Amino acid sequence: MRSRKRASLVSNSFQAAEILEMRTLLSATALTAQQASVISKLSGTPNLTASTVPGNGDQNPYGVAFVPAGIVPGGKLHAGNILVSNFNNSGNKQGTGTTIVEIAPNGQQTLFFQGKNLGLTTALGVLKEGFVLVGNVPTTDGTFNTIKQGSLLVLNKNGKQVANLTNSMKLDGPWDLTVVDEGSLAFVFVSNVLNGTVTRLDLAVTPSTVKVLTSTTIASGFLHRSDPNALVVGPTGLAFNQLTDTLFVASTGDNAIYSIPDALFRLTSAGKGDLVFSNPAVLRGPLGLVLLPNGNLIAANGDAVNSDPAHPSELVEFTPTGKFVGQTSLDHAEGAAFGIAAEVQGDDLIFAAVNDDTNTLEVFDIEL
Repeated sequence: MRSRKRASLVSNSFQAAEILEMRTLLSATALTAQQASVISKLSGTPNLTASTVPGNGDQNPYGVAFVPAGIVPGGKLHAGNILVSNFNNSGNKQGTGTTIVEIAPNGQQTLFFQGKNLGLTTALGVLKEGFVLVGNVPTTDGTFNTIKQGSLLVLNKNGKQVANLTNSMKLDGPWDLTVVDEGSLAFVFVSNVLNGTVTRLDLAVTPSTVKVLTSTTIASGFLHRSDPNALVVGPTGLAFNQLTDTLFVASTGDNAIYSIPDALFRLTSAGKGDLVFSNPAVLRGPLGLVLLPNGNLIAANGDAVNSDPAHPSELVEFTPTGKFVGQTSLDHAEGAAFGIAAEVQGDDLIFAAVNDDTNTLEVFDIEL
């Protein structure tokens, strides 16, 4: 049951009429965009290919996040730029990368953040108040034998760490995240690779602080284990449909996509939720996940599960009812696809994907 307290928090500055209008507009957009798929437009040459390797030589880009329109002015963050987090160090040891780079639309790269002893994951997001959230799952030698629980770092707009959210917030290996940003209130869904759960963090946000109001486990039971090649396997990509209050989860080990109902209001775990898509002919250990304007989803196959050399590093589009739409390879090598992100800018959809084989960010500009 949805509590009145939770409903009032979600509404925040929105009045009932404004919420109804927003939902009506979203519905109209979804109905209009249903006519075309996106995956067929990702098979050509990217509009931009940019290196994700910073000065210290970090490799294996994982997280991808757009700096949103309306970001507070000042600092290092600029709307339309893309942040990328690195999981490996210059020696290519997993769980040892410490950097986030910022890439402009012209491909110019700058260093946004550099820490120590981290292993920055796909859990990467930006709030309009200028805060960056990034997960870390560290190792000391690049193997599962030394893996640590990690945490979720909160960085300000100048790339300075201002908070560190740990297991006390029901976090256990923050592997990916998605953000619902409503200004002074934000909801962050985090997948935990070390215990197979999804956590919702309810955040109070001011220009100078981020405070956790509540932390709730809203999904659990996803397969999680060590892996000789991928280091660790568990729930990864998250995509949220605000119109239906549904969170989609890419469970790598289960080789499937699940949906969690009432994600913003849920006070208890839904378990794995409802199975959405599990086609073994096209899913190969899904990692990154995005919701498209047409209502469909795209998952990035990491190839750690159900791999096929004839279909390496694929991006797979499917409907929220589980109908396969299409697929395309990001790279000729297996294991190159990981974090993906998409943002509507004007009349175009900007789709960004990291390529772990070439250590690059590939950006596609798709006319809607």
